[in-house]
Amino acid sequence: MEQKKTVSLPKRLCRKFILNPVKQQLKQGISLEKLALMLAITPVLTVFPVLGSTTLICFSVGFLLKLNLPFMFLYKTIFYPLHLALILVFIRIGETINGAEHIPFSIPQLLMKFKDSPLQFAKDFGVTALYGIEAWAIITPGIGIILYFVARYLLSRYAPKLQSNRNRKVLES
Repeated sequence: MEQKKTVSLPKRLCRKFILNPVKQQLKQGISLEKLALMLAITPVLTVFPVLGSTTLICFSVGFLLKLNLPFMFLYKTIFYPLHLALILVFIRIGETINGAEHIPFSIPQLLMKFKDSPLQFAKDFGVTALYGIEAWAIITPGIGIILYFVARYLLSRYAPKLQSNRNRKVLES
């Protein structure tokens, strides 16, 4: 009797939200370079250390580079937890680079200050946000370049397999 193979939840999610959309992009004829660029640039843009800004940034860059925006937004959503985790990391690195005093962070307190007065919040924490942006601008370009070449390498190995499967299906029909 043949047993059915069960696939773990992380593998199913990876297949559903990463592999299948990548396959779909390749089937639609996107170039490997464009797809690799999209796979590399989206995580870099997604971890921009200003809460609420990444959608506009991804849209702008995707539009300018003529990338597939729905795919970018799907992929961006996957990296949202990383974005939240790295905001404080980038701010601390930026403060250290600039020799600034580390401001105490309490998310509930910050949200309360923002709700009380968004303008005062911007005045109080604007420079701190700039420190985070500075650290992001120093760190992420190198990561983006590495991600691009890794994605391009993996796609170049995978795309011929997909192409041969597509050709085989066309011949069978």
